[in-house]
Amino acid sequence: MFLKIKNIPIVSWSSGKPYNFKPKFLTFFYLCFGLTLFGLGEGLLIVSSSGASPWSVLAQGISLKINLSIGTITFLISVGVLFLWIFLKQKPGMGTILNAVIISIMIDLCIKYVPTPENSLSQILLAVIAVITVGIGGGIYLVSNLGAGPRDGLMIGLQKKTNLPIAFVRASLEITVVSVGWYLGGTVGIGTLLFAFGIGPCVALGLFLVDKIFN
Repeated sequence: MFLKIKNIPIVSWSSGKPYNFKPKFLTFFYLCFGLTLFGLGEGLLIVSSSGASPWSVLAQGISLKINLSIGTITFLISVGVLFLWIFLKQKPGMGTILNAVIISIMIDLCIKYVPTPENSLSQILLAVIAVITVGIGGGIYLVSNLGAGPRDGLMIGLQKKTNLPIAFVRASLEITVVSVGWYLGGTVGIGTLLFAFGIGPCVALGLFLVDKIFN
């Protein structure tokens, strides 16, 4: 059922408008909570040593071609994605800004304090948990309606243009990005494939759970 979701649910703590820079405390709290889960999942995926997320694979592949750091390429990709928002009539909000800040902090904390599992089965299990965590976190922060991050804004804009299910749009984006990154030389692992094929359904699951719990 959740795989057919096409719209971001509106609940009691959703902001009335995405460009609200003085939201209610509960709205701000769930925005930060969702982004914290999102960043935690991204960090756990890296720590699992089973492959990075598709966008990181793309950044790695591009960095091999133009001799810039992965961090610099990641920033440039974000700017490029935000530029695409113009054609999709998307605008950045508080969530767009906090997306970059909170997620980067959580990734650094995971890398510093979470040890990599010693056997491959545990690594794959951690990767699965990571993808689910990213999806649910993404669903929570999107429902806060304070502006999507660069990638999620692209997903929302494309969904509105195509009227396709969110799960399909997100999965298509991730698969395209990882394919380009792999072609350019980026490293792809089992965790990368789990993320590429699983993030769409997991985001849809996060939206579904928030809608059922708070409505």
